[in-house]
Amino acid sequence: MGKLQTFINEVREELKKVIWPTKDATMGTTAVVIVICLICAIYLGVVDYGLSKLTQFIY
Repeated sequence: MGKLQTFINEVREELKKVIWPTKDATMGTTAVVIVICLICAIYLGVVDYGLSKLTQFIY
């Protein structure tokens, strides 16, 4: 039980050292991730549509 208590205490001490992002920073990075995901989804959708039309044309 002593090792578990030591581990928990060490985890608490390390969490005190963490610099958590601000709400604005979190919102900004989240917006960037969403925009990049949308761009990738649109790109893949266009490529998929184009390849689909190409295979329909060939066959």
